[in-house]
Amino acid sequence: MSIGLLIITHNQIGEALLDTAITMIGGYPLQTRTVAVTLNSNPEQITEHARELTRELDQGDGVLILTDMFGSTPSNIATSLLDHPHIMLVTGINLPMLIRVLNYSHLGLAELAQKATSGGHDGIIWSSSR
Repeated sequence: MSIGLLIITHNQIGEALLDTAITMIGGYPLQTRTVAVTLNSNPEQITEHARELTRELDQGDGVLILTDMFGSTPSNIATSLLDHPHIMLVTGINLPMLIRVLNYSHLGLAELAQKATSGGHDGIIWSSSR
C-alpha cells in the first residue's frame, strides 16, 4: 500500500510533531507533507495548496489527513478536501497518533485512520499522585 499523509495544523505544530516522530522511528515510511496555517494565512490559498498536495500524495491508495483541532481553520480546510473518495481525516493529532500511523504504514486507508484514532486516544493518560 502507498498511502499519503498530509498534516494540516496551526503554525508549525505538524512540522514539529513530524520531525520528532521521524527522529524517534528513524525514517519516513509514508510520503508526507505538512501545511502550516497561521493567523496571516489566506484560507482559500491554503485550501488550494492542500488540494494540490493531496493530488501529489495520492498514488492510488488514498491520503490520510491529520489536523490538530476539530472545528478550527486547519480542520475546516481538511474537511473541504473530503469530496474525494480516497481521503480520510482524523483530528486531534498528537505524537502517539503520529507514531502509530507511521508504524502501521502498510495498512489500507480506513485501517490506518482507525490506527490513528486509537493511537491518539491510547496516548492520553490521566495520572494523579492520589
